[in-house]
Amino acid sequence: MNCSFQASLWKHPGPGGWHFVTLPKPLSNRIRDQHGPDEAGWGRLKAVARIGRTEWDTSIWYDASRGEYLLPIKASVRKSEKLAIEDRITVDLSFPSADWRAGMAHLFAFDG
Repeated sequence: MNCSFQASLWKHPGPGGWHFVTLPKPLSNRIRDQHGPDEAGWGRLKAVARIGRTEWDTSIWYDASRGEYLLPIKASVRKSEKLAIEDRITVDLSFPSADWRAGMAHLFAFDG
């Protein structure tokens, strides 16, 4: 699944000052319908994000109280793309398929 959306950058008021964009609710619902079983702890779902010319491996996090996913925007991305709080940005997201993950599992196996 590949998708694009626009959202405003915001900063969490708590410790650490994480920066996020919130995925639109209809898109969040579609992602959850298709990829919900692939979520790890705390509603985390691996993704590849692109803003401008910057692409990185990341995860989106499901915020159950809002019913929407949050995408953290790390400092290096904000710096390279010259992003500021409340900037409206376009984000492209893709998700590794379950078939791809299953095919790669042998690379991460540990025989102990």
